[in-house]
Amino acid sequence: MTADDLDLLYSDVEQDLRSAVRDLLTDRCPASSVLARCDSDTPYDLGLWRTLAVQLGLAGLLVPEKLGGQGASAREVGVVLEELGGAVAPVPFLGSAVLATSALLGCDTGDGRVAALLGRLASGESTAALAVPLSTAPGGAFPTGVRVDADGVLSGRVTSVADATVADALVVPAVGPDGPALYEVAADMPGVRIAAATPLDLTRPIADIEFEAAAGGLLAGARTATAALDGALLTGAGLLASEQLGVAQWCLDETVNHLGQRRQFGRVVGSFQALKHRLADVWLEVVSARAAARAAADALAKTAPDTALLVAVAQAYCAPVAVRAAEECVQLHGGIGMTWEHPAHLYLKRAKASEIALGTPGRHRAALAALADLPAAG
Repeated sequence: MTADDLDLLYSDVEQDLRSAVRDLLTDRCPASSVLARCDSDTPYDLGLWRTLAVQLGLAGLLVPEKLGGQGASAREVGVVLEELGGAVAPVPFLGSAVLATSALLGCDTGDGRVAALLGRLASGESTAALAVPLSTAPGGAFPTGVRVDADGVLSGRVTSVADATVADALVVPAVGPDGPALYEVAADMPGVRIAAATPLDLTRPIADIEFEAAAGGLLAGARTATAALDGALLTGAGLLASEQLGVAQWCLDETVNHLGQRRQFGRVVGSFQALKHRLADVWLEVVSARAAARAAADALAKTAPDTALLVAVAQAYCAPVAVRAAEECVQLHGGIGMTWEHPAHLYLKRAKASEIALGTPGRHRAALAALADLPAAG
């Protein structure tokens, strides 16, 4: 895939999708609502999730129409994630509609069990989670934390799983007598214990899962499980860059708006040259992050040969940009930026947590060096 093949612009359909999602989030997901949920026992907004999944059909964007989905591509999913990141929306979109769904699409979709689960996820009837630590990067070894016997009974433990506390089904990588495999396990199955863990990002809860003689249904055997899991992690990493872009864009816009209104020494604070330079630096980074995130989404949509390289570029660049924009947002808001009442801390926590999700920037830079055949530093 050459530079001429990349399409970084948003289509009219994608812009319409953005408008629909943004309007819904503006109405249903204001910062005050997200903050209130972070201080309650119900961190997820499942009403908002049902609207996104069922009424807008976003849960099935990646699922082909013949399996009950929308038949869209990673480009459209990236647009949705930009908006969800810009609102730090507390919904299980990444865990269910991206990670778990992508893993299932890597299996044999002609298999009845796989097709049935995809149909339930696409319709919004069910929500799923991919049972791997959120920090798992693509390109690594198959997880060995869960074992399965010849009868399909799973035992083991997985930590820091995103969106598991609201999942109806778990897509579980397990190693058995025949090698790596993927299994479907109902979240309420006897022998399954899901315990919420303390997250840094209060808008994306994580959980530890224990399997003790829990029955599972085979989704993919040794021939396809490894590729299916790695494909899901690659898709997740590439599309997470779009969410990080949304976080960075909100932080930049909010900071510009604040500095344009606040006055000090008889002047608008935003007129101070030192602050202009800081904002200009963030703006340049956000523009570059948009190009990187869009390139990764476009490559995933086209199944391009250099998809892994473009995903590594996107994650290596977008993750630190989101952190930098969030840090500047907190600092340039002054004292109010350090308070619980202002949502800036939610964006900083999302940015920091996402920086280690699906591979750290350093991990992706190392992968990029190998993919681009760059020599190691001496």
